Amino acid sequence: MIGRLIDGRYQVRSRIARGGMATVYVATDLRLERRVALKIMHGHLADDAEFKERFVQEARSAARLAHPNVVNVFDQGQDSDMAYLVMEYLPGITLRDLLQEHKTLTTEQTFDILEAVLSGLAAAHKSGIVHRDLKPENVLLADDGRIKIGDFGLARAATNNTATGAALLGTIAYLSPELVTRGIADTRSDIYAVGIMMYEMLAGEQPFKGEQPMQIAYQHANDSVPTPSTKNPRVPAELDELVLWATAREPNERPRDARAMLEQLLETQNQMQSALSNSTSTQRTMVLPSAPVGNDNETQVLRPQQAMAVALADTGGVDGATHALAVISDKRKARGWWLLGLVLLLAALAGGTGWWFGWGPGSTAAVPESVVGMSPEAATSAITEAGLTVSDEIVEVNDPYVEVGAVASTDPAVGVAVPRDTIVTLQISKGPASIEVPAFAGKSEEDVTALLEEAGFIVDADARLERFNAKSAAGTVIGLRGVDEGGDLFTVKAGGEYFDKGTIVLVVSVGALPDVTGKTFDEAKTLLANVNLTGEQGGSAYNDTIEEGRVIEVQSKSGANSPISPGDEVLIVTSRGPNLVAVPDVTDKTLAEAVELIEAAGLKADVRSLVPEDDWDEDYAIAANTEPGAGEKVKKGSTVIVRGRV
Repeated sequence: MIGRLIDGRYQVRSRIARGGMATVYVATDLRLERRVALKIMHGHLADDAEFKERFVQEARSAARLAHPNVVNVFDQGQDSDMAYLVMEYLPGITLRDLLQEHKTLTTEQTFDILEAVLSGLAAAHKSGIVHRDLKPENVLLADDGRIKIGDFGLARAATNNTATGAALLGTIAYLSPELVTRGIADTRSDIYAVGIMMYEMLAGEQPFKGEQPMQIAYQHANDSVPTPSTKNPRVPAELDELVLWATAREPNERPRDARAMLEQLLETQNQMQSALSNSTSTQRTMVLPSAPVGNDNETQVLRPQQAMAVALADTGGVDGATHALAVISDKRKARGWWLLGLVLLLAALAGGTGWWFGWGPGSTAAVPESVVGMSPEAATSAITEAGLTVSDEIVEVNDPYVEVGAVASTDPAVGVAVPRDTIVTLQISKGPASIEVPAFAGKSEEDVTALLEEAGFIVDADARLERFNAKSAAGTVIGLRGVDEGGDLFTVKAGGEYFDKGTIVLVVSVGALPDVTGKTFDEAKTLLANVNLTGEQGGSAYNDTIEEGRVIEVQSKSGANSPISPGDEVLIVTSRGPNLVAVPDVTDKTLAEAVELIEAAGLKADVRSLVPEDDWDEDYAIAANTEPGAGEKVKKGSTVIVRGRV
């Protein structure tokens, strides 16, 4: 992806972050000549309509906000099969990075960060937007001191009952109790996440921990968040109260939105500062008594009058004092000239050093990173402007990502500091050196590895993927995955073309899933645990052949047809038995009414009567009985014979 031109406008420079939905790159907007952050959805999610909608939703949500504490979104689009967002680029760190480095923050730091977060969040709430994924990773701390909220990928319009859908979204450590138990989010759910972040900043850790995500979710739903002072005694009681208010289990007991919490935060800050000022003002300045003159063993503090008295005593009156003052004056002048000389010398050294390393023989320059993907002419101009020299020699190299004829790399490499006027050789892309992927179906992992390496590929053994597969024996290769520049995997097929020296990940069968059909839930769970799978109740379904309560099948949490790997959590679907319904009693009903009742029960009606169908709703067209009889249970969809009265 590095060096690629997106949508004819955005030149990708380097990767800065990778998340569950997308990878973020630094790019140059060639049209406006500015650096931007380019967020590109992972390739394997491109066909998922839900993820695509969520990705576009981020652009819509952020575009509705114009606030100094919210990351700006400039553009959104599609390039081939890639969905992307163009955002404001903020060089710096995240709140997560700051917490990892310092663990706990001071009261003042916590106030500053929370004020910015709540200000941006208040703008979102005012615009009717619930963020739903607030966490330290989404709070950006720019190098210039700005603090902004990013990643509105899970944002939704704020209503009284904004549902998340079938699955919980967001990061489990910051989910509010109502999101865990009911899947409902509103502005107060964001406040709960802010409260958890506040606790983490003050206490140095999250309030709830567990080996499994569901353990943490259970604690959010059933336990109250403790005060941060239990972990960090230096936390003031006022901040303890703010944390408890923001993380109350009942939404109605929290601030109604970010504006309400921001106002309380500022009021608390002012009260604490006033209390500190009042405490300081009560400490009066004390004048120490004069120490006895002549005691050489102790440091003495003398007023000007005392100093003059000492001079008079030591030198014999006024004349002696005058002589003493003259000596002091001469010493000060001498010291002044000496200091002036030292300053001039240091200035000369600094100037000489600056010249040597800035413009002289000791100066350095770096090959601009922007040259990757440029034409040779444009790259030559950029490198020359940087103070380096471009070699007349042009080297061609294979590159799977940079288009043919553009600069793929340089020697010395881009970004490396070298002495000025160093000769730089351009390495021009001649495209990928593609080779054919050998057949692998039914072959062992060792045999396929040897075939691929012999063909010129690199097999990443550490990244191998394992899948349960009923059609392939354990240890055989059932698929290959290529790795793109961003680290994303894509399917590589036998007989297809893949570039030379490209990395390939093997997908290896571990055999079939245990046969749990017809087992009890507990039996199935034990059998699955034996092959490193965690079984959970996955609902139930009607089944004509498996008795009620027994297992029908095992499914991946990602969907019924998704692959299952060792270590996964899977869903165990149990039987509700046959789908039986009772035959309704149609005695004394007209034939038309009888048919309507039977069909409403999910059954089919077969009318046996001499009355024509057009007259079934007449008073004389009366149903006598049914076969099977009224009240008998039959499978849904069965046919019921209706006989008319003779």
